[in-house]
Order: sequence, then structure tokens, then C-alpha cells
Amino acid sequence: MSLEFVKLAIADDHPLFRAALIQAAKKSLPQSDIIEAESFDSIIKVIQDNPDIELIFLDLNMPGNEGFTGLATIRNAYPDIQVVMVSATEEPSIINRAIDLGASGYIPKSASLDEISDAIDFVLDGETWLPPGINLFTEVASEEKEIALKLSKLTPAQYRVLQMIADGLLNKQIAYEMNIQEPTVKNHVSAILQKFEVNNRTQASTLFQKLKHTSNLV
Repeated sequence: MSLEFVKLAIADDHPLFRAALIQAAKKSLPQSDIIEAESFDSIIKVIQDNPDIELIFLDLNMPGNEGFTGLATIRNAYPDIQVVMVSATEEPSIINRAIDLGASGYIPKSASLDEISDAIDFVLDGETWLPPGINLFTEVASEEKEIALKLSKLTPAQYRVLQMIADGLLNKQIAYEMNIQEPTVKNHVSAILQKFEVNNRTQASTLFQKLKHTSNLV
């Protein structure tokens, strides 16, 4: 690959693995600008401060990131950024869920530096990188694909309202948090229910909560 410069971010709370990712990234992209983050809140701040970021390595189990909610949040608000999930778990069902929800790749923390470099090349070339032996077509189409499709239909404001609904906030509280009028919140809720094809906010919340629940996360 002949890309000369790529700005990327590494969001992981383990310094040793961040160091490994940085080493692999510099091998693949010697001129890259690499920014580090130790929590999900900090990676969102990094994105806001660096709108030209092209690639993010996101730890599946880092502070502030509940299951796949972090991936879904970034994919909704910043669809042009490619996200590669990193995790100690190598369970095929978890890997398939990550790809179904829009990840461009999945790197186990057992991966070698060469494998990580290959993953970077694959993703920046528009391909999806998976650990050796993982086949996306071995699993039945998952519910996450349907959830991801519905999430993609939400505007960033609607997505934020959905997050707060899932956290148990009332319309009045959501209006306060977002500094908008309560009727505007009601309009967002109505749009969410329509796009999610559900009858009430409890059903919408249940679907979103599924993103938080993963098995055997390390």
C-alpha cells in the first residue's frame, strides 16, 4: 500500500497493547499520526478534536464502552471513520457480531505484529480483516445485522435520545441533557419507534440493550 499519511487513534486501556498497536501501525504506515486514548469518553473527545481521523482501534472492553455500544455510537455519529475492534476474546460469535455492527476488522490481542500490520493494510484498502480461521459465512445471519440497519437510519440526535431512553431517562430529563424542548424529544422518540418498527420505548430500549450484552468478554 502506498498511503503516505493516515491519522489514526488507538483506544485501549492496556498500555502494553497500545504500544504493540503503535509499533505495528508505524511499520505499516511510517508517516502516520497516532493518537492514544484510555477510555471511551476520551476517544470521543479525540474524534471531535481531530475530524480527519480515518481509522480507530477500539478495545471491546475498555472503561466507558459497554459491549458493542461504543462501536455503534461511533458508526452512527462518524460513519466515515473505519473502526477495528480489538479484544482478548476470540469467540467466533463475538467476532461476527462486531462485523455485523459495522466494524472493519477484528484483532485478537494474541495477534502478532505482522498480523496487526496486515490488518491495517487490509482495512485501509477497503477490505475486512478477520483472524485466521474465522469465516463470516459460517454463522446464521444474526439479529445484530437487523439492529445495525435500524441504527443506521437514526440521526445522531435520535441515536443520543435512544441511548438515554435505554439508560432509563424520561423525556423531561432527556430534554434537559440535550438542551432541547420536550416536544422535540417526543418527536425524536416517535421517529425512533417508527425506524425501529416497535410500538413503545421499552421495546426500543430492549433492542439497544442487546448491544451491551456480550459473552466471555475479557
